[in-house]
Amino acid sequence: MVPVARYMMAPAAEIALARSAAPASVSDKAEILVLGAHGYKTAVKGRNGFVCYVGRSWENDIDDTNFWNPKQRAPECDNAASARSVLPYYLQRTHWVLSGLTRAEMLKRTKAEIRSGQITAPEAGAMCFMLSREGYLAAARGPWHPHVMFYGPPGPGSEWGANLAGSPVLSHRGDLMPVTVYFVLVRKWSDGTLAKYGGDQ
Repeated sequence: MVPVARYMMAPAAEIALARSAAPASVSDKAEILVLGAHGYKTAVKGRNGFVCYVGRSWENDIDDTNFWNPKQRAPECDNAASARSVLPYYLQRTHWVLSGLTRAEMLKRTKAEIRSGQITAPEAGAMCFMLSREGYLAAARGPWHPHVMFYGPPGPGSEWGANLAGSPVLSHRGDLMPVTVYFVLVRKWSDGTLAKYGGDQ
């Protein structure tokens, strides 16, 4: 881990980046979280059940090579189901990171909480907007593509037709967490501009 200051942002800039995760019709009424020295805190109260924030690199799998990459800024906007059943584990991991835990310690704690039932599969209907063209995903070295994520229990991506030729759906099974993430690519960024994919002119 590099010095904590390198993961921080100016609050106003972080609020704006968090809002860019979703269309303004969603993010303008969402709760906005910003990262502080001890974890995330509410900077703007919401009115529609959505929660927007900027994810940092420790949101990656614990064994990911980008786990400590200070460049990562991932604007995300969770619906209410995701905010209740997915976001808390990221917020907890953030607390562990800022408390100085090693990856080995985080791995041990995560396994123990899964065994005890403290960490469970996401609620039905949990989803997240990632439509910002301003973010930086370390693995993509940029914002990747605008997409919507749906969280489900562990299972084969084939149930959604994911990862097949011509399918707009991709899936990823996390390192430990009891979740399969489905990524549905969309045509527009949150600011309304068109995204370009392979073969687009």
